[in-house]
Amino acid sequence: MRAVNTCVLATILCGYGTMAFAACEAPAPVAIPDGATATREQMLAAQAEVRAYSAAMNEFIACIDSEGEAQGEQAPAEFKSLIIERHNAAVTELEGVAAAFNEQLKAFRAANPTPPPAN
Repeated sequence: MRAVNTCVLATILCGYGTMAFAACEAPAPVAIPDGATATREQMLAAQAEVRAYSAAMNEFIACIDSEGEAQGEQAPAEFKSLIIERHNAAVTELEGVAAAFNEQLKAFRAANPTPPPAN
């Protein structure tokens, strides 16, 4: 009987997981150039890509959250836990991309110091 309950629970979770994540697609990863060797144009393009990625990731996070909220209190605890894990993983990834870009931006600025203004 325990095996049957486990199978039923697994089927329910798969159904909830499919409903929740079928509509929520994570954005594609962003390639960040090496700031020490990148051109200004490459860094500006990367900045635009990171901004677009950030907006898309925030939409993905909102989608995950709304799917979790849509299931309400009727959702199994495992499903709620999965929603929280997906949310936290997405936030961690977003923060990691932002930190990586900022690190390369610092490297770019170090490699390309701004000349002092002419008098």
